Amino acid sequence: MSDSIEADAPLAAYYRWHAGIYDLTRWAFLFGRRDLIRVVSERLPAPRKVLEIGCGTGSNLVSLARAFPRAEIVGIDLSRDMLDRARVKTAPFGCRISLRHQAYLGPIRGDDPGFDLIVCSYSLSMINPGFETVLAACREDLSRDGSIAVVDFHESRWRWFRRWMGVNHVRMDGQILRELRSHFEPVVCRVHHGYGDLWRYLVFVGR
Repeated sequence: MSDSIEADAPLAAYYRWHAGIYDLTRWAFLFGRRDLIRVVSERLPAPRKVLEIGCGTGSNLVSLARAFPRAEIVGIDLSRDMLDRARVKTAPFGCRISLRHQAYLGPIRGDDPGFDLIVCSYSLSMINPGFETVLAACREDLSRDGSIAVVDFHESRWRWFRRWMGVNHVRMDGQILRELRSHFEPVVCRVHHGYGDLWRYLVFVGR
């Protein structure tokens, strides 16, 4: 575990600084997170076991726990600073939400039947390289009838904006949707615009 986190040291360092302002600022451009959970609750059977990859400060974990009151939920993140904040938010839910400080580099299900739902919220676009490996691992970690739910940056036609997002560890050239379609059968696949057409983001639910 320690080796995998050391490999992601630049990203962990980035979030060490951003953890304190994350919830105050990200609402302005991380669109579609609430919509994703709403779509999942409307279109899929209630999951018994949920995994969120890159759970950050825990906002989605709380929303998932409220949407699925009988689910066991696991949140993974490589930033200890972000998990410290998630721990405070998720404390009222007790042992129903567990947090793991690690990078997601392969399946974690072990002998377990697997997760009924895996959520990736603005995490895949920041795993560069390696997001393809994450999605392949998700397939192995899902239960037989499990689903993946993704909201993330998709693309931008503005080169200067893509370069700026790259400074912030984000890649957005349509790579995520292409890979999702090659691994999963879409239940919901939508592309929305952010701030006019400055960028586009995707909402994808697939089996």
